[in-house]
Amino acid sequence: MSMRNRFKKTIQLQDEDVDSDSGPSQTDSPAPETSDPVKLELWNKKHSLQTEVNKLKRKHESSLFATRKFLFPLGVLFGILLAFAFVQPSDIQDMHAQLTLLMDQYDVTLPQLPDFDFSRFETEWNKLRSNIPELWKFNRDGREFQVGERMKARGLSAEYPVVLIPGVISTGLESWSTTPEYRPFFREKLWGGLNMLSQVTFNRDRWIAAMMLDPVTGLDPPDAKIRAAEGIDAASSFIQGYWIWSKIVENLAVVNYDTNNLYLAPYDWRLSYWNLEERDGYFSKLKTTIEGFKRRQKKKTVVAAHSMGATVLKWVESPEHGGGGPDWVENHIEAYISIAGTHMGVAKAMAAFLSGEMKDTVQMNPAGSYVLERFFSRAERRKLFLSWAGSASMWIKGGDIIWGNSTFAPDDPTEDPNVLDANDVRGRRSGHTHGELISFRRIPASVPVSEEGETETRLMDEDNGVGVKNMTSEMAGDWILEHTPSSFQKMMATNYSFGIERNEDALNRNDRDHTKWTNPLEVKLPNAPSMKMFCVYGHGKETERSYWYTRGDFEHDESAADGISPLCIDPNTGSNQTGPCAGSTPRNPLDMPLLRKSWIDADYTDETVNPKVRNGVKMGEGDGTVSLISLGAMCVEGWKRRRWNPAGINVTVVELSHRPVPSMPRGGANTSDHVDILGSTTLNEIIVKVATGAGNEIEEAFVSNIRTYAQRIQWD
Repeated sequence: MSMRNRFKKTIQLQDEDVDSDSGPSQTDSPAPETSDPVKLELWNKKHSLQTEVNKLKRKHESSLFATRKFLFPLGVLFGILLAFAFVQPSDIQDMHAQLTLLMDQYDVTLPQLPDFDFSRFETEWNKLRSNIPELWKFNRDGREFQVGERMKARGLSAEYPVVLIPGVISTGLESWSTTPEYRPFFREKLWGGLNMLSQVTFNRDRWIAAMMLDPVTGLDPPDAKIRAAEGIDAASSFIQGYWIWSKIVENLAVVNYDTNNLYLAPYDWRLSYWNLEERDGYFSKLKTTIEGFKRRQKKKTVVAAHSMGATVLKWVESPEHGGGGPDWVENHIEAYISIAGTHMGVAKAMAAFLSGEMKDTVQMNPAGSYVLERFFSRAERRKLFLSWAGSASMWIKGGDIIWGNSTFAPDDPTEDPNVLDANDVRGRRSGHTHGELISFRRIPASVPVSEEGETETRLMDEDNGVGVKNMTSEMAGDWILEHTPSSFQKMMATNYSFGIERNEDALNRNDRDHTKWTNPLEVKLPNAPSMKMFCVYGHGKETERSYWYTRGDFEHDESAADGISPLCIDPNTGSNQTGPCAGSTPRNPLDMPLLRKSWIDADYTDETVNPKVRNGVKMGEGDGTVSLISLGAMCVEGWKRRRWNPAGINVTVVELSHRPVPSMPRGGANTSDHVDILGSTTLNEIIVKVATGAGNEIEEAFVSNIRTYAQRIQWD
């Protein structure tokens, strides 16, 4: 057979095979009845290839669980579960009102919601919610009232009145503004609740303007008036389904507590402590409430304070504020429970004031980080933080003596790879200490080594060895203040102090200096020898302890108006304005940008070193928010010394191990996260025992190396 004829037959056979592919079977067709070896060879190859293709198709065929037919109804089901977790029947009409307000801004008309009778609907809704497994309820996880029931079964009942003091950002804030632009929000929460989410999403600029305090006075800006919500509901939950103090309130209620002997003391946490008394009379009202309890019930009060709220007693004693006097605590306070108290500050406060960041923002996934930066940038967050003088009370205290120097920190992990550290981690040291609160990476750079122009690559600082270096806490504090407006610097100087005082005469003088009262290292505990004191906090959750930063372009500082001969140019030349004009101060011709932008080096991650570095954050020990040194060092060592505890108040330390249940959104009964600890079974037991007169049953418990770390601090 000629080559030409063989080629024609091959093409013809291929055409026949292609036509046969449209049949019901592509792999089971019989072999061709021919003795032509070319046809047989082609058929065998085609059959083999088709079999392989079918195998690959079956292997990569999408599962039902990866198709939109499955994912769409799954999303609907998940949305329904969230609705059951968060939405109450009364919220439906509120949602309609909020949506109507939003649509009015865009001239869109919604039909009026019919006047349905929601009573029957509410009954059915609650019945359906009660059948959902407790595991999926964010505000109900099956532990409600259990601690109280056990204590009641023992015969324990309310013995002492109880005052609960929330931490920073826990108290809901309401709008009392009556100017036209704020009237739609009157008496609605701008911090806390679903309304806050609505305002932040759809009315962001107005929300920021209302929440930001005046940078000079530290009080409300013009036309805006925000006040703390009142009552137990002010800090029971942050939003529907996200509880804060509600579990403690529930368990106290079981042992006969109610509004007659239980008081939650909400406050506007944005304000400095001085302005909190000057504007709201907070400490005077707190003192009056506790004195009222004693008059009616002839009992002292148990105070349980969380986080930032753990530094209020000196303000109540002060003649210029609460007016209680030096013996007031002894006569009115039975026990004081510090829950995750930020006694010596929080590292994340430093990062927030410097660059508007913290671990929570830099460790977001890229999509979330992009949305956050576009919607609420670092600069905007920083400006808001700087206006909240109250949060500055969490600036770290004690300097290098407490937090370490460039070669050592009390809570540095072990250097011996054969020794387990407090987190049961074996590993090599990274060569960096937590004592360097802010560090900058060294990068390869070409360095000249001879006059002939020869160079070699060496590791240099980011600016080739010129400029800022790694900084300890004291150096970082000064550096951060240099990057803040003069108004913030003045606020810090007139409200706070962050050193350490060992001289007893100076400590006595500090009793009359309000700038010292938020720093336990510069002020004595109250003269209350009979008062019991408990430090209860969590341990076992990675906590931001120090940072790796990077730098960018140079920028102007924020104090242009404080320069020589500042000018104010009114953009509206035809106005009759007589007060400060609404323009801006132009910069002098030689006013060069001398400060460099700085931000956490989120690209740097190294989990092989010890301490671990994750997204530019060096991880240490603590409760996920507050470092272990701040939580416990003063409790186990500082207050054992007479200079800071002259009355010899007994301080009992209870550390709670962080053992969350992975399947539960808030961690369950054994969590010790900074906020979720308020739902911890052990903490609830401690509070109920102290309140019912069984506080003598509480024993010290340690799960960390805090006693070792505290002994490394130079207290004397």
